[in-house]
Amino acid sequence: MKTYRLEFTQKIPVDLDTAWDFFSSPLNLSEITPEDMTFDVTSPIQKDSKMYPGMIITYKVSPLLGIKLNWMTEITHVKEKEYFIDEQRFGPFAFWHHNHHFESVQGGVLMHDILHYAIGWGPIGLLANEIVVNSKINGIFNYRYKKVEELFGKL
Repeated sequence: MKTYRLEFTQKIPVDLDTAWDFFSSPLNLSEITPEDMTFDVTSPIQKDSKMYPGMIITYKVSPLLGIKLNWMTEITHVKEKEYFIDEQRFGPFAFWHHNHHFESVQGGVLMHDILHYAIGWGPIGLLANEIVVNSKINGIFNYRYKKVEELFGKL
């Protein structure tokens, strides 16, 4: 099974506490996800909940053609104000491992995402990645970049 790696970075003009507070709240993910994905957190998570190792988060998401899918991720690692890792347990990918890193830099915070994913399905998955999946994931992260700039500003 072919595994893909993508990396994304963004600097925002806020302190580390502010960045961590926003990004470590599972409910804020829907705020920075494209609306056409109809991303809904279905876990019974309170507004002030923060991620912790072992936390299971369930979603309904429409990544393609408006088809609703269930997605379940587990927060496997958290080092407060440094990083957290989410891994898919059930969902549209054969493999999903997403590192979210945060670092104080002059004037703000550098966010660095490292995503590993696999589709499976042999040659069909390879073709699907070339035609749709890779560009869809990049589009989601481009949307997130712009939305985060709207929320926090540019650095």
